[in-house]
Amino acid sequence: MWTDVLDLNDFYRSTLGQMTTRLLRARLREVWPNVRGETVLGLGYATPFLRPFAEEAECTIAFMPAPQGVTRWPREGRNRTALVDEMDLPLADRSVDRVVLVHAVECTERVRPMLREIWRVMVDGGRLLVVTPTRAGLWSQIDRSPFYQGHPYSAAQLAGLLRANMFAPLQQTRALFMPPTHSRLALRMAPTVERFGRRWLGRFAGVCVIEAGKQLYAGIAERSQTAAQAVARPKLRIASSRDTHAARNSGDGEAPAS
Repeated sequence: MWTDVLDLNDFYRSTLGQMTTRLLRARLREVWPNVRGETVLGLGYATPFLRPFAEEAECTIAFMPAPQGVTRWPREGRNRTALVDEMDLPLADRSVDRVVLVHAVECTERVRPMLREIWRVMVDGGRLLVVTPTRAGLWSQIDRSPFYQGHPYSAAQLAGLLRANMFAPLQQTRALFMPPTHSRLALRMAPTVERFGRRWLGRFAGVCVIEAGKQLYAGIAERSQTAAQAVARPKLRIASSRDTHAARNSGDGEAPAS
């Protein structure tokens, strides 16, 4: 279930939302310290975390899914956001170097088609950064949190989901150990709680952050078969670019059946 963009706007403009942005931005920049000369795409509601990348990358854009809604970003200069169908991104094959997913994986009802579409638009060797709420953290259990909606994941579940959709997990970290409270004392202590939590409270983090790389090839295990088992079966199709399909369709046609 997608959270309405107006509710997300209201949260990230609040004092708690601003602290959340600071803590998550710091974690994302640790994973991606340099994106100079690259194209960065934010999908979901990633705009609060894209500004450090926008100041450095060659091109930074934000796509917001239609069920969520869209708002202008940034406030100054030309608008860089667009309302899209997350299963059909208006981008060419292999046109994006890095993708940031925030408020997306846990919200969509068709996570696998969305990940395959992201795989299509990413360059070979591209990087994906996924932020999702954790099962054990308070941020997925308290309704004032923007991560309350949708389906939380454990780190192992998220890594398995990425592997199943042709992404190879590279590294993971956690963030948001403070509870989602508007208490001024708690907000002042948030950086200290964050440092303590990273060292001692890993499984109780509010969100999991995983970086993954685009996987180009996948191995297939072969089994010995008896003659009775060696029957014709439809072949499984994996994610591939639209350019590849176009090249196949423009050939001389299929060979005649023997």
